[in-house]
Amino acid sequence: MSAPVDVAVAVLIRSDGAVLLAQRPQTKVYSGYWEFPGGKIEPGEPVPEALRREVREELGVEVERAYPWITRVFVYPHATVRLHFYRVHAWRGEPRAVEHQAIAWQRPDAIELKPLLPANGPVIRSLMLPSEYAITHAGSLGVELFLSKLEARLRGGLRLVQIREKTLAPPVVAEFARCVTALARTHGAKVLVNSDADLAREIGADGVHLTAEQLRSATARPDFPLCGASCHSSEELRSAELLGVDFTVLGPVRPTPSHPDAVPLGWGRFQEIARDPGAPVYALGGIGPRDLEQALSCGAHGIAMVRGSWGEIP
Repeated sequence: MSAPVDVAVAVLIRSDGAVLLAQRPQTKVYSGYWEFPGGKIEPGEPVPEALRREVREELGVEVERAYPWITRVFVYPHATVRLHFYRVHAWRGEPRAVEHQAIAWQRPDAIELKPLLPANGPVIRSLMLPSEYAITHAGSLGVELFLSKLEARLRGGLRLVQIREKTLAPPVVAEFARCVTALARTHGAKVLVNSDADLAREIGADGVHLTAEQLRSATARPDFPLCGASCHSSEELRSAELLGVDFTVLGPVRPTPSHPDAVPLGWGRFQEIARDPGAPVYALGGIGPRDLEQALSCGAHGIAMVRGSWGEIP
């Protein structure tokens, strides 16, 4: 495989969640295919600077707020590219097709444009993941109170939930999981079950969340639409990516009551480990809603919370 060409790629995201796609010009390979705008990083050029330059040249706008996101290597017949994706949430000016044939806004869950550049399929699926990954807390709050909190959060837009209850008896967990899944279905939310693939299949959950221990022994990605994994180091993060999980959770960022013996990473170490991830990474551990901006700045896709998702101080 030839040395990869580094490319800065911009995912412009409007306030309604739509993303900007651009149609490749007739003079380039894959002419007519739709892609996220971007271009080759010049030697010695920082990726954020390359991103701003390419967006200015291709769309005629100035990037004002962008966050590092995921990095994917893709082998085309003509070249191997390393795509550094940034999510751009603010820009100055109105995007226009300066170098492309056309541009169009599309919702990630309802892409109508064809054909898409092959490298962008997994990226679009990753864009469907919400910024919050909520982890259940019924063992502490009580099942009845927790379910009422869950219903309120689902009505408010919560769309990704992990069932993780280590202190409840298995029969109680099973019934609780059925209730959570039924509520989530009503509101169009996705549910993953921590560590228990059999229970996930039994209740019709959307996926399973692997513990770090399960990740170390896994030889194949669990057969679910969604699969997440808990990671605490660079090695575990890479193992999860090689396994083909849809996202990872990295932590703890701060001290947390659920793992009192774990050494916190801090934001600096989190950013170092999460640099150039192949799959979206959620920050976890002592995290609250107020930490979302910090997490995004450090390369996280979003935040995963136990107490913070249910109105408690983490």
